[in-house]
Amino acid sequence: MESQLWNHDKLSAEIEAMCRSKAEEFRLLGYEYVTGQDIWDCISRSYAKEGTPPLHKLVNDIYSLKANSYMNYLTIAAYRGQG
Repeated sequence: MESQLWNHDKLSAEIEAMCRSKAEEFRLLGYEYVTGQDIWDCISRSYAKEGTPPLHKLVNDIYSLKANSYMNYLTIAAYRGQG
């Protein structure tokens, strides 16, 4: 049981690192205030309906996120009063 928890914690840390990496990429493109949490919020918005995706889809969703898609997410969130 403990090894499963460690694996879950390690996996969560890796996903968090991927989100931070994507946020750093966006900062290099001029989006100064993007955080890893912002990336996760953008990516995970569709998971509420679908449920947690397989790991390969999650990784693909993070690394293939485009700045335009992120900005669309922020715009819609602002209109809904969530941002």
